Amino acid sequence: MCGIAGWFATDAPVAAPAVQAAIKALQHRGPDHQQVWHQPQVALGHARLSILDLSSTAHQPMHSPCGRYTIVFNGEIFNYRELCGQLGPEEEPLQTTSDTEVLLRLYRKMGPGCLPLLNGFFAFAVYDHSARQIFLARDRYGIKPLYLVQQASQVQFASEPGALIAMGHVPELDTQALNAYLRLNYLPPGVSMFRGMAQLLPGHWLRMDAAGTETRQWYTLPGQVMTQPPNYEAAGQEFLRLLEDAVQLRLIADVPLGVFLSGGIDSSTIAALAARHTRHLQTFSIGFEDKLYDETHYAQVVARMHGTEHTVFRLGMEDLYEAVFPLLESLTEPFADASALNFNILSRLTRQRVTVALSGDGADELLGGYSKHVGEYQSRRDGLRNALLRVGSPLLGWLPANRHSSLGRKLFQARKYAQGLRLPPAQRYLLWCSVAQPDSLRRLLRHPQDSMGLLQPYTSHFTAKGNLNEVLRADIQLVLGGDMLVKADRMSMAHALEVRVPFLDYRVVDYAMQLPADYKVLGSHRKRLLQDAVRPLLPPELYNRPKQGFEVPLRQWYLSQLRSYIETQVLDADYLRAQGIFQPEGLQDLWRTILRGQSAKEEWTLWAVIVFQHWYKRYFPH
Repeated sequence: MCGIAGWFATDAPVAAPAVQAAIKALQHRGPDHQQVWHQPQVALGHARLSILDLSSTAHQPMHSPCGRYTIVFNGEIFNYRELCGQLGPEEEPLQTTSDTEVLLRLYRKMGPGCLPLLNGFFAFAVYDHSARQIFLARDRYGIKPLYLVQQASQVQFASEPGALIAMGHVPELDTQALNAYLRLNYLPPGVSMFRGMAQLLPGHWLRMDAAGTETRQWYTLPGQVMTQPPNYEAAGQEFLRLLEDAVQLRLIADVPLGVFLSGGIDSSTIAALAARHTRHLQTFSIGFEDKLYDETHYAQVVARMHGTEHTVFRLGMEDLYEAVFPLLESLTEPFADASALNFNILSRLTRQRVTVALSGDGADELLGGYSKHVGEYQSRRDGLRNALLRVGSPLLGWLPANRHSSLGRKLFQARKYAQGLRLPPAQRYLLWCSVAQPDSLRRLLRHPQDSMGLLQPYTSHFTAKGNLNEVLRADIQLVLGGDMLVKADRMSMAHALEVRVPFLDYRVVDYAMQLPADYKVLGSHRKRLLQDAVRPLLPPELYNRPKQGFEVPLRQWYLSQLRSYIETQVLDADYLRAQGIFQPEGLQDLWRTILRGQSAKEEWTLWAVIVFQHWYKRYFPH
């Protein structure tokens, strides 16, 4: 796990010092070693976090034995030992025990054809000296980032947008990206808030030389259910077998390793499977002094059952608040999923004990773990309730819905569900995914733009007679790729911690996506395939527990610690008019709604504005 940066040009020399500046900006991702290699038309840089083969011979940039190829690689190839068998007897002996060398030699032998063989996560660049060609590739689901600034005859790339700014890219705001960000509270995959910058899409590669640039998609999620799927019980056992193998593969490391253990089904499953293959497995949880939000009891029950060495990092709400501005300062691109704060703190504390952590990310998107998935299942069924809600949807809009009481929350959910019933599946999906709707953004922004062009690709596969698998496919591409995996990468790598996600082993994903939708959600039973398959591995308390969750107490902060900052900095009308992005009156209306306690998701929208404005003042100072 590392940070990479580079610059390739077909018709002009590149500036190696610019790539050195980019690597310095990425040092938090790879504190163990930094190096830049360059020739007149190419410069490749690497900031290393040593995980496999800790010796200096595994440093990067790494050159092939014949001297033709040079690689910089961010990620892990978990099946690299198995892939050594693909190299053939004619290959020179390996000089390291690293996955980087295996990947480089596979590329030398197979070119882009090696990508489907790789089980892991990655973003890498290979320079071909003979062809004077650069090749860039990104993993199937976008677990590892790869930002680009691309022109006709050159490309700059880096693991984070801030590194490209350090390389010399002049910041300019992409206003269409801003609209999408405020709608979702994150940016869609491939999109950057900096105009002229983008990400290589997950499952894609790019090749550039003097003849031009070619980009191809090398991986696609399965789109059809098996013609003869196994019965439900057999499918659960096969899924569990694949998942256990994925966990076992991800225990390979030459540094201390542990598991995030929240006490939910997903992380508890990963911990239970990892404990089968690791002695003295370390597990980590965040605990909160407020018992309303504390889940450590369940994590400790799992830890005792499987004999892990469990550590609870106990926090007060003040500890959480003290991390707010350091988090904002670390973001080189706006990202407004407030749960990133928890992930950041957990990563920082976990890094004091281990260098690698396994997480349960991906299970909800893959198997239907969200309330919107139950809503989608119910919405596709005829019945009196749905008929009444369709007719009564306008009336629900007059009821006082908010997220600050049990009744208010239920009314909010009923209103959102009823609105969705009146829409075709693709529009319903975007409604339920969004924090803010276009009419709200028209009140907030001076120059609102339609962001559908950035979102439509994620619903283009929806059909009128489809099923929940369409939604899960969209979630894997949009929600995982834009939100959950971005959160995991940025928050963990801010502290040089590698996070591995067994649920996103491609064999696990491909198998699950080819199973019938009702294996995943049936009635109100979410993620049923996983829950039923792992029941013998987990304590019954995890199944009988009341529904519990933790949201960062944004409104509480807005009314106390953050109030002065919001009213003097975020809502400063003179600054807003000079900035020319937001409508001061629209932001004031948003603020008054929150103060009155009438907010539903408005406080999340305000958080997105706070994050954006902090970022904007950093890169666009007046």
